[in-house]
Amino acid sequence: MNKKREEELKQQQEQQEIMRVKLPRGKQSIGLIETRLGNGRMRVRCYDGKIRVCRIPGSLKRNLWVRENDIVLVEPWEYGGEDKGDVIYKYRPSQAEWLRRKGYIKEVTVDLEEF
Repeated sequence: MNKKREEELKQQQEQQEIMRVKLPRGKQSIGLIETRLGNGRMRVRCYDGKIRVCRIPGSLKRNLWVRENDIVLVEPWEYGGEDKGDVIYKYRPSQAEWLRRKGYIKEVTVDLEEF
């Protein structure tokens, strides 16, 4: 009985966390951090087919810590939005898994031509 109750509580916690998944709006796009470039910049492969050099805006700089292979929400710049953007949100692993199941994120495939 006790294990069953623990499993139910765990499922409820996951559902509460998943309910708060932030989806892209307007020009925003979901992306995968490929490499950190230094000086607060990173190369992000967005799921709209573009690779952008992104930064974390000043208001989030101390609160948002990212690493390679993190799934993030990118907002392209108004000017130079094809090549540059801001990282405005980092998805937790459970949120990223939910996005995969719902089809917002495709599985990462490595192009052999790049190597």
